[in-house]
Amino acid sequence: MAHPLEPASVSDQSGSPGPYPAELECDVLLSDGRTAHLRAIRPEDGPALRAFGAKLSTETVYFRFFSPRRSIGDEEIAHYVTVDYYDRLALVSFVDGELVAVARYDRCGDTPAALDSGAAADPERARPALEEAEVAFVVRDDHQGRGLGTVLLEHLASAAAQRGIGRFVADTLPDNYRMINVFRSVGFDEHALLDSGVIRVTLELKSRPEYLQRVEERERTAAVRSIEPLLRPKSVAVIADGEAGSSLGHDIVRNLLAGGFTGDVFPVDPRVGSVCGLASYAALGEVPGRVDLAVTAVPQRLLAEIVRECGAKGVGGLVVVASGDPDDEAGTGRDRELVELARHFGMRLVGPECMGVVNACPEVAMNASVAEHPPAPGNVAFSSQSGGLGIALLGEMGARGLGISSFVSLGNKADVSGNDLLRFWEDDARTEVILLYLESFGNPRKFSRIARRVARKKPIVAVKSARTVSGRRGAYGQGAGAVGDEATDALFRQAGVIRVGTLEELLEVADVLASQPLPAGRRVAIVGNAGGCAILAADACESYGLEVPELAPPTQQALAEVVSHDASLGNPVELAASATALEYRRVLDIVLGAEDIDAVVVTFTPAGSAGADEIAQAVSEAASGAAKPVLANFIVTEGTLGALRSGPRRVPWFAYPESAARAMSLVAPYAQWMSRPEGAVPAFDDIDVASARRIVETALSSPAVGGGSEQAGSARVPVASSVWLDTTSAFALLEAYKIAVLPWRRASTVAEAVEGASALGYPVALKLDAPVLAHKSDVGGVRLNLASGDEVASGAESLLTRFGPAVSLIVQPMAPEGVETVVGVVEDPSFGPLVMFGLGGKEAELFRDQMWSLVPMTTEDVRGLVSGLRSSPLLTGYRGGALVDLTALFELLSRVGCLAEDIPEIAELSLNPVVVSPGGSVALDVRVRVAAAAHEPPLVRRAMRTA
Repeated sequence: MAHPLEPASVSDQSGSPGPYPAELECDVLLSDGRTAHLRAIRPEDGPALRAFGAKLSTETVYFRFFSPRRSIGDEEIAHYVTVDYYDRLALVSFVDGELVAVARYDRCGDTPAALDSGAAADPERARPALEEAEVAFVVRDDHQGRGLGTVLLEHLASAAAQRGIGRFVADTLPDNYRMINVFRSVGFDEHALLDSGVIRVTLELKSRPEYLQRVEERERTAAVRSIEPLLRPKSVAVIADGEAGSSLGHDIVRNLLAGGFTGDVFPVDPRVGSVCGLASYAALGEVPGRVDLAVTAVPQRLLAEIVRECGAKGVGGLVVVASGDPDDEAGTGRDRELVELARHFGMRLVGPECMGVVNACPEVAMNASVAEHPPAPGNVAFSSQSGGLGIALLGEMGARGLGISSFVSLGNKADVSGNDLLRFWEDDARTEVILLYLESFGNPRKFSRIARRVARKKPIVAVKSARTVSGRRGAYGQGAGAVGDEATDALFRQAGVIRVGTLEELLEVADVLASQPLPAGRRVAIVGNAGGCAILAADACESYGLEVPELAPPTQQALAEVVSHDASLGNPVELAASATALEYRRVLDIVLGAEDIDAVVVTFTPAGSAGADEIAQAVSEAASGAAKPVLANFIVTEGTLGALRSGPRRVPWFAYPESAARAMSLVAPYAQWMSRPEGAVPAFDDIDVASARRIVETALSSPAVGGGSEQAGSARVPVASSVWLDTTSAFALLEAYKIAVLPWRRASTVAEAVEGASALGYPVALKLDAPVLAHKSDVGGVRLNLASGDEVASGAESLLTRFGPAVSLIVQPMAPEGVETVVGVVEDPSFGPLVMFGLGGKEAELFRDQMWSLVPMTTEDVRGLVSGLRSSPLLTGYRGGALVDLTALFELLSRVGCLAEDIPEIAELSLNPVVVSPGGSVALDVRVRVAAAAHEPPLVRRAMRTA
C-alpha cells in the first residue's frame, strides 16, 4: 500500500495540485488534555518531515514499512509533500512547533488522478469519483498513546468523505497492536482479513451512531483533562504588575490565601519582594517545581510574553483576568493571536477579560477570582460570559444560602467555552446543578449534542441574553440569525435545558433544583395560614400552566381530622391565621402523601402568637421525608429564613407567592422531559441522497443563474449562487426523500392543462408555476375545484392571458379534506438547518403558530413539534373533528429533517400547505432555495473552536 513515508508509483503522482484546503486546518485536543495543531501538508514541510523521520524508532519504522529503512532522501521528501488534495491528501500534526504525526490517503484505482492536463480547464474531462482509498499514518514514538493517530484518522476520513471516498483500506503487520487498535476503536464499520502474514483492514466511512458516540466520548475525555489544570490545580502562580496591595493580581493572591487553597501559591511580580506575606518571584521561570495554573492580571501589551513564559514552564492552564488597560482594544485580532500562542504550547485559556475561576470544593478550596467572598461549598456550578454580572450573582447566591461547586467567568470566551465546562461538570461528583449565563453560542450544534446528554444526568439552567432585536443589536451590532430567538428556544427545548428569562429566575430555579426532588407532574397543592397569599399562589400556578386540582375526598377527610378549626380543605388548604407548627406538619404530611399531588407551595403570614421559626422548622422536617418538592413563601425576617435553610432539608424561600409558582412552572417541564424516552433519529433505507445532491449541484452550477465552477484539487465544485429550484427539480428533490406530494402535471398551453387534468382526474386545481411566489393566491394565480375540461380550459386561458404566454401552469387534483399545516426549513448561519412546523392556510402568518427544531431530529423531537402548537388539538379530534394520521405526519417531518441534514445547500424550503387528514399527509406545493453550504462535514470530527 502507499504509505505516508513510502514512495508511490509514478502514476500516483500525476495531476496538478489543487488549491490548498485551508478549511482542514484546526487545533485539536488530545487525550491527555493538551493541544495539537493539524493541517494539510505543504511543499515547504520537507525539512520538518525529514526531522520527523529521523526521530522514529527502529520498531516504528519496521511496523510502518514492514522492513528496516534508510534515511529519507530528497526525491522521497519531494514526493511526500506533493499531493493534489483530492486523490492524494496528507495531514500533519504539530506539537510545540514540531511535526509529530502524519496521515495520508491515496485513492485506489487504475485511473490516474486527472485524465490529462486539460481536466482542470474542462469539467467534462474531470476525473471520475473512486470510492476506495489506501490509508496509513505514523506517530512519533514520544507522542504515541496521546490519541494523535485516532484524531488524524477522523479528520482524514471526513476529508475523504467530502471528496467522494466511501472506504479506507490499510495493511498492517499482526504485531502492530497500536495501529490495529486505532482502526478498531475509531467507530467505523471495520473488517479485517489476514493474508500472507499481513492484516488488511477495511473501514466503511459512514456516519453511524456508534461512530458519533465514540467521537463524542473521546472529545469529552480530552476536554475534561484539559479543564483539570484550570479547576483542580495543585499549584497556582499569580502574575501581577503593580505595587504591593494595588494590583488586581495581588487581590487574587489574597483571595486564594483567604479561601484556604489547598495547593501552593506563587506570586510573580518583579516590582515587589513579597505579596500577602509570600515571597514574590521576578519571573515565572524562577518558580520552583511545577505550575498547573497561571492567573495573570497584566496589561494587554504584556500578555504574549506571559504566554510564552507559561509555555516554557509547562503550565497547563491560563486565566487572563481583566486588566483595565486603557490601551486594550476590544474586537481586534489580539484574542485570536493569544489563543493560537497558548495552544502552540498545549495550554487552555480562560478569558481574556474575565473575572477569574473558583472551585469551592473542600479538597481544592480555590478562589482565583476577584470575588472577595464567594459562596460556601455546594452543589451548583456556574458559568458566566459576563464577568461583572457573574461576580454579582455569586454574591446573590451567597445571600440566598446557595453553595457552589465551581464558578468560571468566561470573559471573551476566546478558548474555553461553555461546551468545555459542560463536559467537565457532567461527571463532576460535586456538581448537581449547572447554571449558565450566555450571550452567544460558539458552536450551537455541538452545544445541543452535549447538553442533551448532560441534562439527562444534571439539570442545566440558562439565561440567554440578546433575545430581542434590540438585545441582539446591543450584543452584536445588528440582528443575527435567520429566525431570531426561535432557534435558541428550539435548542434548549430539545436538549432539556431550562431556559429562564431573568437573572432572578435563574437563582430561584437553582434554589429549587439544588435542594428539592423533581416533581412527577404539574399538580400543585397550596397550604397556608392566610387566604390572600394562598389564593395569589393558586392564581399564579394556573397562569403559569400548572394545575391546582381539588383534593380527593379521602385527602380532605384526613385533613379534617388533624385541624382544630374550620378551614378550607379543597386546595388551597387554608389554615387559620393562628395555625401551629404541629398543624402545618400534619397537614403537609397528608398533602405530600396524596397520589394526585406532585408538589406543594407553603405560604405563611405572621399573625398573633404563631411562631415563624417553629413553623419553618416543621416545613423543613416535612419536606425532608417527602419525594416531592416543597417551596415556601414566608413573609418573615432573615432569622426565620435560617430555619428554612438549615433544617433537615433546605427549603427554597420566595418573597412572593407568584415567584414560587413561577419557579415550579419552570422546573416542571424539565421533569416531564426527563420522564420521556430519549428517542432516536429515524433512518430511512429508501432515501436517494445521490439524486438529491445531483439536483442541487446542477442548479448551483447553472450559468443561467449566475453560477459557475471553480477548481478544488482537480474536481469541479459549484460556485455559490442563491437560486430557487424550478418546480420539476423541487418536486424531484422531495421524491428522492419519499416525501409525500400531491400528483401534478405541468402545462404551458390550454390543451396541455386539459390533458393533464384528464390524466389526474377531476376536480382539479390550476396554479401558476412560479417558485419565487410564496402566495400565488394573493396575485390571483390559483383556480380551484375545476370539475370539467371546459372549466380547466377557461381557467387556464384566463391565467395565461393575465400573466402572459411565457408562464407555465401546474395542474393537480383537489386535495383531500383535512387540516392545512406548513412545513419549512431555514438554514441559520449559527445553528444550521432548522425545521419549522405550524398552522397553515391564509391565516398562518397572522397567527404565527409555529414550532422550530434543530436537526438531526429524534422521534421525540418530531412529536414535540406537533404537540407544541397551540392549534395541535385540531389534529386530534377537536370538537368532534376527524382524527388525522399522526404517524404519517411524523414520518413526513422526519424525512424533511433528514433532507435538511443531508443537503446543507438547502437555504430555504417551504411545503405550504401540507394537508393532514385521516388518510395521511401530503404536500400540495413546494418552494426550495439553494445556496452554498457552510455546514459541518459529512463525518463529525473533533476540532477546537476558532478564537
